[in-house]
Amino acid sequence: MMIDQEQVATELQTVRDFIRWTCSLLNEHKVYLGHGNINAWDEAVQLVMAGVYLSWNSDKTVLDARLMTSEKARVISFVRQRVEARKPLPYITNEAWFMGMPFYVDERVLIPRSPIAQLIGTEFSPFLREGLVERVLDLCTGSGCIGIACAYAFEEAQVDLVDISVEALVVAQKNIEQHELAERVAAIQSDLFEAVSGQRYDLIVTNPPYVDRQDFESMPQEYQHEPELALTSGNDGLDITRSILREACDYLTDDGLLVVEVGNSEVHLMTEFPHVPFIWVDLPDGGNGVFVITAQELKHFRDEF
Repeated sequence: MMIDQEQVATELQTVRDFIRWTCSLLNEHKVYLGHGNINAWDEAVQLVMAGVYLSWNSDKTVLDARLMTSEKARVISFVRQRVEARKPLPYITNEAWFMGMPFYVDERVLIPRSPIAQLIGTEFSPFLREGLVERVLDLCTGSGCIGIACAYAFEEAQVDLVDISVEALVVAQKNIEQHELAERVAAIQSDLFEAVSGQRYDLIVTNPPYVDRQDFESMPQEYQHEPELALTSGNDGLDITRSILREACDYLTDDGLLVVEVGNSEVHLMTEFPHVPFIWVDLPDGGNGVFVITAQELKHFRDEF
């Protein structure tokens, strides 16, 4: 499918025209929606409005504004990336929202969508012990959205954002600066805990790669734009999670908590470690595969991992 740019630019004039046309294209070509919006109309609104440098929730009177030739070209470019190349919307606009906050994203990092947001919103209650949280580790941080959101939730905490990918940490650092948190949040290049040896955290939160090989090969084309390093972890998706479970107790305070997202690989985890008391979190706003476990339980069951 190729968009006839000249025809589109000639026949469409207003913001409303371009939104309707974009929505129709998304529906016609069955473009997958899984990186922020749940319907084609909202996706079209965000795409077109970003193309003319306006917020998606701008005053509706702007819908009847006519586009300049250069604006039409930019919007059509955005639409071609979305429909023809199947690039996810946040990579086109370089913006994703997490917990109501904007984050810069590009193809060096996963697009923020973790249901761990629901736990951050409750300050990890009732799982995290009461009292001051002084240190938080966001392991496999990617864009840094989880750790940065934790810094907002725990205003006294120092937060370390750790990732093996130097490229991902460039994005995380950009978000630290965008949110003006450089005094409390640090981006650290590390293969899991390697570069934070000797550190202890009240809370370790991680959304590691966890997609198993079968799921990865069947994912929609949009996910091919995301870094495979951040998605896959062995045949069952748990290679990195096993390493985290073996090591995490050495980096938690005695009353610390580990929070891990493993998505659909929760079935593999429960099957492999049936005696480990993972607490699978009820996520009322949707999502699955998030568990919590205390430092003491990790220490007790360490030999299982």
